[in-house]
Amino acid sequence: MRRVNIERAQQGVPTGVGAVAGRVAVPAGVLAAVAGAFAYVGTVDPNEPGHYPVCPLLRLTGVYCPGCGGLRSAYAFVHGEWVTALGANALAVTGYLAFAVLWTVWVVHAVRGRPMRIDLGPVQLWSLGALLLVFTVVRNLPFGGWLHP
Repeated sequence: MRRVNIERAQQGVPTGVGAVAGRVAVPAGVLAAVAGAFAYVGTVDPNEPGHYPVCPLLRLTGVYCPGCGGLRSAYAFVHGEWVTALGANALAVTGYLAFAVLWTVWVVHAVRGRPMRIDLGPVQLWSLGALLLVFTVVRNLPFGGWLHP
């Protein structure tokens, strides 16, 4: 371990407890904000009318957007109702899990003093866009009723 610290000091990466705490401060702040948002949604039930605004796209057109059911999904997720969360918005649950993995990788990189970079190229960005589009179209078709919130 001492050799690793010597190598880090030679590379210019501070190795003390205060330095590690400083590097982990931003990921900790992001986690605190996300945990606060989930705590709020977990206490204020989105299934009760009047607590949250209605999706404007759903109200005006009757079409479910990719985010429709996201609050109900978060509420069910907080309460440990995994199947209900998936039924409300499967894409949102996938996003929650992806955030957990990326946040963990971010913290590990921060502790080690390495920068965290996510470089999405055009193929990845177009793939994400296509996934959102397919999810939106399928959930609004008659056979995609199982994806309705």
